[in-house]
Amino acid sequence: MNLYDVIKKPVITEKSMIALEAGKYTFEVDTRAHKLLIKQAVEAAFEGVSVNTVTVKPKQKRVGRYTGFTSKTKKAIITLTADSKAIELFAAEAE
Repeated sequence: MNLYDVIKKPVITEKSMIALEAGKYTFEVDTRAHKLLIKQAVEAAFEGVSVNTVTVKPKQKRVGRYTGFTSKTKKAIITLTADSKAIELFAAEAE
């Protein structure tokens, strides 16, 4: 697996936006990637970070009489150190 295929997209939720103030960024990553591979991919893109991973289990959902499950995902919570600079993906555009 290529390092650039590990990180899929940023997670933009109310909880993740509150964590931005503490220097924590949340990304959705490939479910097949293990923690060491995720850490290598994050360190290749950003410098001076620590990584925590969370596996989100599928939830049962219902539409009318039909039931199914949401897909399983994996998230990486990246904490920046005091030396590292902010990630520009989450910067709000001032208009």
